[in-house]
Amino acid sequence: MGRFKIEERYDLWKLATFIPNKNIPIHRWFYFKEGFSRDLVELLCKEFKLNNDKLVLDPFVGSGTTTLTCMELGIRSIGVDASPLAVLVASAKTRIYSAKELTDTLQRLISSPMKDLSGIDNLSPLTRRAFPPETLKLIISIRNCIKSLDNPDHRLFFTLCLMNAAMNSSYIHKDGSVVRIVKRPRPSLLKTFKKTANEMINDVVKARLKTGPAEIYLGDARRLSQIPEESIDAIITSPPYLNKIEYTKVYAVEFDLFISGHTSSLVRSYIGMTPRDRSDIIIDAGDLPDSAIAYLRDIEDSLIEMYRVLKKGGRAAIVVAGGVYPDRIVETDILISEIAEKIGFKVDKIRFINKRVATTGRIRRIGESRESILYFTKE
Repeated sequence: MGRFKIEERYDLWKLATFIPNKNIPIHRWFYFKEGFSRDLVELLCKEFKLNNDKLVLDPFVGSGTTTLTCMELGIRSIGVDASPLAVLVASAKTRIYSAKELTDTLQRLISSPMKDLSGIDNLSPLTRRAFPPETLKLIISIRNCIKSLDNPDHRLFFTLCLMNAAMNSSYIHKDGSVVRIVKRPRPSLLKTFKKTANEMINDVVKARLKTGPAEIYLGDARRLSQIPEESIDAIITSPPYLNKIEYTKVYAVEFDLFISGHTSSLVRSYIGMTPRDRSDIIIDAGDLPDSAIAYLRDIEDSLIEMYRVLKKGGRAAIVVAGGVYPDRIVETDILISEIAEKIGFKVDKIRFINKRVATTGRIRRIGESRESILYFTKE
């Protein structure tokens, strides 16, 4: 740790959470527990002195916070994610809409006959248990009406609207990485859909977007084939955290209902799907667990691509967190910085923004897990 500049800013801990986004128009359209805040992106854009002739990349775009904030600041942006659900959400949040046109489309949707139940027989047992039977039929009917809309941006908008309404009308209770079915009285799906749609349309009116739409791609951060070499001015991102499993199962019902041809298993707590030899990594991995090796090797590939697409003098800010194992804390911030340095980045500093006591079995303390922002420059 000694060779890297360390800055402690634990007052910024909330900025690395989704909490500040919950009351901000458009940002609040999808609660993404793993996401960071608009305020953090704005802070980083100011620190990097980004303006409207710059191009920002988020190769782990998640729910689109980086790209949407850049639109508010007048900065062009590109987002990439391996999750089709993330791409749907980020795309829906970063289009340029007409509130009047959305209102007209909503009226057409709710006045259309909703009898098309195609696809309902292919749903998983979990999805079938997650809703009252009539609610599930109505979700499928509205979903199929939305699919028939001519305007692709409206298809995105109302799919996200229906996804939110469906979850609010379901028996689903998300407890960490576990999806539980808790049967209890639920609100009317149609009323919830109308209310959600009108709230989102009001957000369109309130939002002040200076540029856009953002470019959002389904892709792999380890192979950014859509992005030309040395075309990016800054990267603001947060890869999946090491040894976290929330990404795998918690959105299983959303995938089943709204993402055709994909499963939630594509989203992992480490980025890649192919095991690697322990020696196939640019730094000395020591006796790290196999999952940590796989994670760091994928981070290495992602950093190589980030280095390739960044212009000389380009900056990167990457939010990471330590990995917690039964016998140790893996200092991800230090290890990733070592990898970045080997690739050719200058490690400007590591900013510690949060720390949590880690225990095993909720009894034995094994250390503190840090959340950090890594600052790199391509020299």
